[in-house]
Amino acid sequence: MRECVAILGIGLIGGSLALCLKERTDCKVVGFDLYEEDLLFAKAGGAIDEGYTELLPAVKEADYIIIALPVEKIKQAISSLTQLSLKSNVIVTDVGSTKAEIVDIGRELNRQGITFIGGHPMAGSHRSGFKAAHSLLFENAFYILTPQTSTTPEAVEKLKRLIQEATQAQIVLMDADEHDRVVGAISHLPHIIASGLVYQIGKYNENNGWFHQLAAGGFRDITRIASSHPIMWRDVLLSNGPKLVQLIDDWIEQMEEFRVAMLNRDAKKIEHLFDRARRLRDQLPDRKKGMIARLYQCYLDIPDRPGIIAKIASYLAEDEINISNIGVLENREDAPGLLQLTFRQEEDYRRAVQCLRQRGYIVFTDEEKEEKELLSVR
Repeated sequence: MRECVAILGIGLIGGSLALCLKERTDCKVVGFDLYEEDLLFAKAGGAIDEGYTELLPAVKEADYIIIALPVEKIKQAISSLTQLSLKSNVIVTDVGSTKAEIVDIGRELNRQGITFIGGHPMAGSHRSGFKAAHSLLFENAFYILTPQTSTTPEAVEKLKRLIQEATQAQIVLMDADEHDRVVGAISHLPHIIASGLVYQIGKYNENNGWFHQLAAGGFRDITRIASSHPIMWRDVLLSNGPKLVQLIDDWIEQMEEFRVAMLNRDAKKIEHLFDRARRLRDQLPDRKKGMIARLYQCYLDIPDRPGIIAKIASYLAEDEINISNIGVLENREDAPGLLQLTFRQEEDYRRAVQCLRQRGYIVFTDEEKEEKELLSVR
């Protein structure tokens, strides 16, 4: 008999999981969402077999329940599930980016004999909703599971096997508190910092419009995550508050090192801080899917004349290469400009570089641009 997986929330993550399950397993997939239109769209797209706007019919026959909702809604869904009659061997999991608080609430299910195992697929997109969902979203990404000490190895293995088969992700078992500290440092804190930078520049711009005018290019790149959904991030910060407060304190201490070095005009210390950061960054794994979705970018030296951007876009369109964004980073009269092309998919990025080089354009990848910039300041 086919196993049944109920997915609560058919958005980007829930929809992608549904597509993964339908594509790579024999499971029956049932969707729950408050919006019937989204369920109809998901069913038409082959992501779910059945869809319900009421919770009980969606979960009553489920062998697995995946709560694919924002953090605050996950907590509410767990409480709702405790009021329902579920299959005795059902495994409940979630996809929230904070774990300790959710796992603690999940103990309500454990006390009723239901297995709850926290989960967090570390992959995402800048888009949202089922229309952005796809079955390759989690491929080669880390997918963290945070079982409790009381969780049976059999249940952990069962959920691990299902997720691995469906998503092709790399499953990692981790303590919930450890997860929140690590993810807080590599995802939640960067979002706070990016938002703070944008807010600071916005205040400066109130008295001097050049701050926004000159903030194109690099500043937009390093702060793009500040465009994330404010309500979602409000709930994430409240859920992971204690650990984030400590991480912010550590960040302020790190910034104080720079501040003191500059006040003392300590050239050796300043150089050391930047050199240490450069070496540590070089140790980071490349081309891995993670919490902050990667964008792929290349850069072209182009003449400043009418129609050149349209011409380049037409070449890519001819080869059916999808561009996410186009930006002019440098545009001076009678001098070459620097055109930035952004892609969401690595395949589009690589094909675009090849396409434009074959047509005689000088194209720099992200890595080549960094090397060029480093050489220019030595």
